[in-house]
Amino acid sequence: MRSFFGGRKRFTDLSESEILGLAISSEEDDAQIYRGFAERLRSDYPATAKVFDGMSVEEDDHRRRLIDLHKSRFGETVPLIRREHVSGFYARRPVWLSEHLPLERIRQIAEDMEIQAQNFYLAAAKRAKDADTRKLLGDLAAAEAAHETSAAALAEAHLTPQALDEENFRAKRQFILTWVQPGLAGLMDGSVSTLAPIFATAFATKDPWTTFLVGVAASIGAGISMGFTEAASDDGQLSGRGSPIKRGVASGVMTAVGGLGHALPYLIPDFWTATTIAIIVVFLELWAIAWIQNRFMDTPFWRATLQVVVGGGLVLGAGILIGSG
Repeated sequence: MRSFFGGRKRFTDLSESEILGLAISSEEDDAQIYRGFAERLRSDYPATAKVFDGMSVEEDDHRRRLIDLHKSRFGETVPLIRREHVSGFYARRPVWLSEHLPLERIRQIAEDMEIQAQNFYLAAAKRAKDADTRKLLGDLAAAEAAHETSAAALAEAHLTPQALDEENFRAKRQFILTWVQPGLAGLMDGSVSTLAPIFATAFATKDPWTTFLVGVAASIGAGISMGFTEAASDDGQLSGRGSPIKRGVASGVMTAVGGLGHALPYLIPDFWTATTIAIIVVFLELWAIAWIQNRFMDTPFWRATLQVVVGGGLVLGAGILIGSG
């Protein structure tokens, strides 16, 4: 049966010594993950880093207790067995290897790690037939539950309301710098800069298909240009604006979306129907930009409206006049 599981052992085939070895290696891995989180967060989120420091210490303590238990029952040699060696054992994607995980995602990963381990041990304890094995698995489940309680206590000790507010503010600021700001710049550029060529073509040719082709070409070209420009302009190391690839993707995609929004209606064969819908889409785009500026950039709504809607309306009018002439 082992070959059916790709060379891995089933959990039900593990001896109690192997179960302890598996628990020991899992605790060691989790402690390393928490230490990695702590080091990554220490400069920007010191309070959360202290929580992960404490959680890694808890994992080390449980690992030592498991090793002592193994020595007393089975001797000095602990079986070398890890999660990937056991069929059906919970697996974790190595998302913690990412260099740019947001703060909330890291906190969620840690919570999921504890709950996942606890649930697995509880389910395994119910399936175990041997009384000693059932007790062992129950003890491991209790240990994981204690981890969660300890984590909550550590969070209460280090994550004071003031510290939490400061860290959440930094996380929100990082999200805005990495995603919102370049995305907003791209959306504004794509929505406004393509207005004149698209509507000039529309009113000059009265041909929806030609207008659609010009609009797609202008939107995609602008998206590629904005994406590469944003990615190449700043590596994010000194400015703290985050990954240039993420910023480039945000800027490029939103630029293309901004232009395609009022190009796609020209797939409709009737010129005036397509143009009416395109103009409606333009004003929806401009209002969306004004809302994003107000929501994330704290720009007063009247000022955002004046800058974006009025400015976009002027560009739209210029395109229509040029095409009509």
